[in-house]
Amino acid sequence: MTHPIEITETSIKKILTRAEQGFLRNKQGRAAVSSHSLQPYCGCTFGSSLCGAGCYVRSNFNLTKGRSWGRFLEVRTNAAESYIHQVEAERRWARKHRGRFSIFCSSSTDPFLPQETRFGITRSVLEAMIKVPPDRLILQTHTHLVTRYMDLYAMLREKCDLRFHISIETDREEMPGLPPHASPVARRLEACDELRTAGHFTVVVVAPLLPIDDPERFFRRIGEVADAVVVDHYIIGDGTSDGRRTAKTELPKAIAAVNPISLELAYRDRIVEVARRHMPGRVGVSADGFAGFYE
Repeated sequence: MTHPIEITETSIKKILTRAEQGFLRNKQGRAAVSSHSLQPYCGCTFGSSLCGAGCYVRSNFNLTKGRSWGRFLEVRTNAAESYIHQVEAERRWARKHRGRFSIFCSSSTDPFLPQETRFGITRSVLEAMIKVPPDRLILQTHTHLVTRYMDLYAMLREKCDLRFHISIETDREEMPGLPPHASPVARRLEACDELRTAGHFTVVVVAPLLPIDDPERFFRRIGEVADAVVVDHYIIGDGTSDGRRTAKTELPKAIAAVNPISLELAYRDRIVEVARRHMPGRVGVSADGFAGFYE
């Protein structure tokens, strides 16, 4: 059943958010993932897809305000203007306190939603970044639609350290008990190949790690289309030591129905070993992997 999506247009005072706590700050790891996050939209229409089933943002009342995740989208119409207004001050703060002005886009909303075709907010922000770039930009997405702006990426790469994180949580095209993927696994792998072939640094993010039917084949394929891979389990990975945020969602039950062993953190370690065989020196684990440390 397809549920209606409430779409509203809004303006925002500050599009750049300092990563002073939480996952992006990564105080327990070797370095912060980024100094800032940037969300072109508020809400995520992929929230009703498989990737939204265990999304930690579901429990963020300050963001959802009681609304069902996946059924609302706030279009930040002045996102690019807000970036230009903030960028110089935030660059100075980041270089002083973090050593580098780096942006993660994005941590709670996919920047390449289907509605981006209509509103173009992400494109406008990328165009603003070409004019005034960060030191590093990480574009995180669950969809093959990331390739729609190849013309901008070529210009951005000349101005900053541009990285693409493509989430591919499993080799399975479906998980019983969960909705379909926002984007087919095969299409996302093809998008990785296109980005890497064009010379862009591309990372497959296996997070949250779901049951994988054929790990050897999966990571062999990832090694062909990506520069690196990051593996992260929802335990620790959802910001809690025991995965209790994710435990409130449908995800653990669906995982258990396919492969109960993959509920354990030890499963991540087994999968990491497979990844290292196929991608030596190119495997990151949990937050350190997101921050760009590969072993």
